[in-house]
Amino acid sequence: MIVPTPSLIDVILYPMKEKIKKAYDDLADSYNNLIDHKPHNAYYDRPNTLKLIGDVKGKSILDAACGPGKYAEILIKKGANVTGFDISPQMIKLARERNSESGVFFVQDLSEPLETLSSASFDIVICALALHYIEDWNITMQEFQRVLKPNGKLIISIEHPFFEYNYFKSEKYFEIEAVNCTWSGFGKPIQMHSYRRPLGECITPIVNNGFCIDKIVEPKPVKEFEELDPKHYKELNEFPAFMCISAIKR
Repeated sequence: MIVPTPSLIDVILYPMKEKIKKAYDDLADSYNNLIDHKPHNAYYDRPNTLKLIGDVKGKSILDAACGPGKYAEILIKKGANVTGFDISPQMIKLARERNSESGVFFVQDLSEPLETLSSASFDIVICALALHYIEDWNITMQEFQRVLKPNGKLIISIEHPFFEYNYFKSEKYFEIEAVNCTWSGFGKPIQMHSYRRPLGECITPIVNNGFCIDKIVEPKPVKEFEELDPKHYKELNEFPAFMCISAIKR
């Protein structure tokens, strides 16, 4: 994969947040079409993250940065009541279509206060592979803590900080860095921008904002992954690309 340097014009015209929103709007349809069986999502992230969530029957769940609503679809079928949001209007359109009359979905920025959601209204908050798109996690964690019921559960999956440090060839491990790369697995190449951070900056915002970390999982892919992508199956069994965290509201 190529790690291009954005032009000065691109930086001026499209601030980071707008670049991310535009990228996801642009790839939304192909992302939605592939998400059911794309190996890194279907056979690496989801099985490990869902295992941390556990039984959801009758539970109220907030799917933060829900994308096209695949997690919501699975959780609704298991008996959960799901509310989801995403920064991309196109992703929200697809989430509504995927889940028909089930669930509530709306456009919302993950880095902004969740003003339309009541305090202590959810049993579980899930945020899968999205936190690396925001620079400062503190407001987000404060809002997750606020909307969770007492002893509510937060489940997140993120890109593993050690993987990112190597992948982006960083020389500033302890800093939070703006990075970008080109995604080529969803049809046309899409330049994706995000923030790379050290392990401490993944843990500290969680524990400093009202959570007790319950489990940290460095996942391995399930067997179905090998049939579709044997190269990355081997690599992911040798070194993790993602990390899953379960935390309880204090």
